[in-house]
Amino acid sequence: MIVLGLALALIGVFLFPQWLGPDRQVVSVREEPREEKKQPPTPQRVSYANAVSEATPAVVNIFTAKEVERNSESRNKNLPSSPIPRDPSIAPHLEKQTSLGSGVIVSPQGYILTNHHVVAGAEQIEVLLADGKQMSANIIGADPETDLSLLKVEAENLPTIVIGSSAKSRVGDIVLAIGNPFGVGQTVTQGIISATGRNQLGLNTFEDFIQTDAAINPGSSGGALIDANGRLVGINTAIFTRTGGSQGIGFAIPVNLARDVMRQLVEHGQVLRGWLGVEGTNISNELVTTYQLKDNHGVVITDVFPNGPAAEAGLQANDILLEIGGQSVTNVRNALNLIARSKPGDQLILRGVREDGEFETVAEVSVRPLEPQANATAEKTDN
Repeated sequence: MIVLGLALALIGVFLFPQWLGPDRQVVSVREEPREEKKQPPTPQRVSYANAVSEATPAVVNIFTAKEVERNSESRNKNLPSSPIPRDPSIAPHLEKQTSLGSGVIVSPQGYILTNHHVVAGAEQIEVLLADGKQMSANIIGADPETDLSLLKVEAENLPTIVIGSSAKSRVGDIVLAIGNPFGVGQTVTQGIISATGRNQLGLNTFEDFIQTDAAINPGSSGGALIDANGRLVGINTAIFTRTGGSQGIGFAIPVNLARDVMRQLVEHGQVLRGWLGVEGTNISNELVTTYQLKDNHGVVITDVFPNGPAAEAGLQANDILLEIGGQSVTNVRNALNLIARSKPGDQLILRGVREDGEFETVAEVSVRPLEPQANATAEKTDN
C-alpha cells in the first residue's frame, strides 16, 4: 500500500505541478568556467621599461623666449606708494619672458612635433635632447586650429619615435605620458585611456582628443603619449584642473590627426582646409516639428558670409542643411569637419530644406581662413 501511495503521489505531481506551489523565476548568470584547482601562478612583475627606453630618447624639452613690454606702473604695482609722481613719457620696458614645454622627434632629419601654444610668438626656441645636447629650432609651420606646430633642428640621425595608430586605441588601454613637467626634467607617468573622441572642450577649433588619467602637468605640453609598446598614440596638450596641477583628466591630440597636420605643414607650410562661409547651430525640437523632420540631425544656417562660397551657391539664413557632399549632417561639429576635409576647389552638393520646401545646390569650396581661438575651458599645460 505504501508503494502504491508513493507511485500515485509521483503521478499527481507530474500531472499537476502546481501542487508544489507557485512557479519560481530562474535567473541565468554568466559564470566563469570551472577548472581543476591549480597552484596559483607565480606573480610576475609588470614593467614598461622597454617601452619607455624605446620612446624617451625622442622626447625633447623645449625652451622659448620672447620680449614683452612692461611699463613702469606694472613693474611697480606691488611697491609701496611713492610721493614722486611717475613720468608717463617714460618708454615701456622690454622684459624677456620665458616658457617651457616638450616635443617629439618624428624624423631623423630633425622634425619635431609640439603644441602650437608652446612656441606661439616665440623669438627664440631652444631644444634640449634626452642626451643633453642643446640646439636652436625654427618653426616650419603651425596649425593653431588643432594646436600643433612643426619645428626643425639642423641635425641628422636623431633618435625618432615609432608612430602608432590612434585609430586602434581603446578605452582601458595602458598609456604613458612623457614630458618635462614644471621643468624638473624628463618624466614618465602611467595611466589608461579614459575616453576617445572628446570634443566641444573649447580648446581648439578641431577637437578629437584622447582623454587619459596619466598625469600631465605644466611643461608637459607637446610631449608624447605612448602605448605599452612605446609607440606614439598622441601629443599631450591640456588638462582639466582646479589647482593648476594634474587631477586625472588630461587630453592628447590623436597621432593620426597630428600626422596629417605634419604632412601638410611639410608640403605647404600650412594646413589647407575647406570653407564655405556659413555659421550655424544645432536643430531644436521645435524646428523638427515645424519642418516635419525625421529627427534633429542637421544644421540651421544662422549667418552667410557675403561673397563667400555658400552665398554664391544661394544658401540663406534659416536654411536647414541636411547633406554635405552626399553625407548626412548630424550636428554643427560634424558639418564643420565635413567641410574642412574637403579640398579647396571641390564642388560640394548641398541638400536641405527651407520654408518653401527642399533645396539642392552646389558650392565650390574655398580655403578656410584662420580664426582666433576661443577661450579655453580647460588649461593648456605650458608654463
